[in-house]
Amino acid sequence: MEENKFNFSEDDTDGAKATGKSTQEIKKDAQGLLISVKSFLKELLDFREDTDRDATIQAIKNDIPFKGATAWILVFSVFVASIGLNANSTAVVIGAMLISPLMGPILGVGLSIAINDIDTLRKSLINLATMIVLSLITAFLFFWLFPLSEDTSELLGRVKPDIRDVLIAFFGGLALIIARTKKGTIASVIFGVAIATALMPPLCTAGYGLAKGNFEYFFGAMYLFVINTIFIGLATFIVLKVLGFPMLKYANSKKRLLISRAAMLLAIVVMIPAVWTFLNVLSESNFDRDAKNFVYTELEALPHKEYLIKNASYKYSDDGNSLIEINTFGLDEIPQSTIALLEGRLKNYSALTKTTLVFNQNRSKNLDNFRYMEELRTRDSLDLLTQTQKITYLENKVNQLSKLERNYVAFEELTKEVRINYETIEQISYANVITSNFKKMDTVPVFSIRWVDSLAKESTRRKDKQKLEKWLKLKFNLDTLQVKRLN
Repeated sequence: MEENKFNFSEDDTDGAKATGKSTQEIKKDAQGLLISVKSFLKELLDFREDTDRDATIQAIKNDIPFKGATAWILVFSVFVASIGLNANSTAVVIGAMLISPLMGPILGVGLSIAINDIDTLRKSLINLATMIVLSLITAFLFFWLFPLSEDTSELLGRVKPDIRDVLIAFFGGLALIIARTKKGTIASVIFGVAIATALMPPLCTAGYGLAKGNFEYFFGAMYLFVINTIFIGLATFIVLKVLGFPMLKYANSKKRLLISRAAMLLAIVVMIPAVWTFLNVLSESNFDRDAKNFVYTELEALPHKEYLIKNASYKYSDDGNSLIEINTFGLDEIPQSTIALLEGRLKNYSALTKTTLVFNQNRSKNLDNFRYMEELRTRDSLDLLTQTQKITYLENKVNQLSKLERNYVAFEELTKEVRINYETIEQISYANVITSNFKKMDTVPVFSIRWVDSLAKESTRRKDKQKLEKWLKLKFNLDTLQVKRLN
């Protein structure tokens, strides 16, 4: 008898039931695991239970007043930060950040907007404005009176903020306010945020810009300070809202409604520049990134690529007039077909679609005019000479012209290099000077330099003179070469 292929025996049925039971158990285990993970993450990340609302509000309000000891601490921290910036000492600048009391009123602004406290908001804004003015005056006086001051890397690092400064201020502000709301405030977090967000150094750099009349430095540093202030205040506002800090209630319902609307309006007003600042800094950061990539990638295949990449420059503009400049001074001109190809490749970079590519390769016509005048003089003189004299004269003139042309071209290329590397030099001249010590005669090549009076400082002139003389001696292999100052 043939065995039935479809034999659903009792054993098979029991196996199916066991399999179904096993699947149900797996699902229950998976659900239990998911619940356990959620519970673990909630317990790990939830910081609401540790919040001490009343103590947080009181602690922030206590840090807002600015008088007596707080004022002197601010003045001394400004001096410490200014000395650190002047000496290019990171450690000293960090010390100034730790003792600066600027953070108090900024947290007060975020708190007052979050809980609808108009009186605290007024006090915070007044104290913050007073601190800013006093800091600027102190830094201005220091850099104006102190005899040793120059652009250091610590100073220059505070004059051009980018997207990273926005992120540091925002996440630092989040860490700070969470630490302040915790029962038993975490002091190390507060100190770390004070260092990371760096409120004091930008104000000192702004004072330096005022003392030196450099408004580019002043506005760049104040821009960084505003970024830090806005995003720390914004982080405070967000965290306090998430934690559900109670809104301040007023007996007069109309007054409560008016203050509530004013606080909401102020919050929106603060948010608008915050968002605009973030987008603008992000756009500039993207432009810098794509401009560097374009220069290093697209110029790689061109002749003299090292020179072109080194001397390329780019300038961001938020009105759509951003520029990338390629300088070819002293080199062969780049063909128009190559320029068109490079301009077309700008479209491959998302942040450069509205960027203009500029090639600085204007050819000087002086050499052509020089040749033309020499030809005219030579032709007129030849009419008065005999055949033999003409030949001798032409040979001499060709030698002289060749030598003059070589010297002219060499000096012209040299001046282009000097102009690129030394922006404060206004004029350069060259001559061979015959000198004598009454025992022997010698010819010494001398370069004379004149600086732009409004730009060059005495310390800069001395350094640039020594650097230029060293470079020229190396370039021409002449130990006797001299550089003299005309002013």
